[in-house]
Amino acid sequence: MTRVVHPIEAESYRILRSTVDTSALPPRTRDVTERIIHTTADPGWLDDLVASEAALEAGATALGAGAPLVVDVAMVAAGITRYPSVCLVSSPAARDLAAETGLTRSAAAIRLAAAAAPDGAVWAVGNAPTALFELIRLAEAGEVRPALVVGLPVGYVGAADSKAALRAAGLPQLSNVSARGGSAVAAAAVNALLYGDPLA
Repeated sequence: MTRVVHPIEAESYRILRSTVDTSALPPRTRDVTERIIHTTADPGWLDDLVASEAALEAGATALGAGAPLVVDVAMVAAGITRYPSVCLVSSPAARDLAAETGLTRSAAAIRLAAAAAPDGAVWAVGNAPTALFELIRLAEAGEVRPALVVGLPVGYVGAADSKAALRAAGLPQLSNVSARGGSAVAAAAVNALLYGDPLA
């Protein structure tokens, strides 16, 4: 997907590359790492992300082919402006399912989306560890087969654990080790797969 790169963004990337050495990273991993650092102005992401080049390539290929993109919260969707996404967290069905089952709204929304999403969708979780845990459970039950899971939820309760569980599940994934993350970070990762290197 091509786009016009604003001069401020281009200059920001030049500054980033003068201060953080990402040159040894494979292409997709570099794109994702740099866009997250660019989004957060935090070079610490270089050592925190856990990326699989093959998984990121599969995710980029899926998006390039128009695969569904499912996100856990509206803020992730808001950060991905040039690709449609599915977000059911505000739906009455998610509200009702959460009330019936005791799930969080985010986890309920993931369960509902999984019932409708075809194999090969891309899933991006940037807010709710419970949503990521539910997605892992559904995948282990064979109810969903993602092309890629961007698992970058934030928080002191469950975030790091959910990302460790994602890695242990063996799903094609992007995650990070620490408790940090967030909607903007998850959106940045997806945008990196859509846009690639802005200076190329």
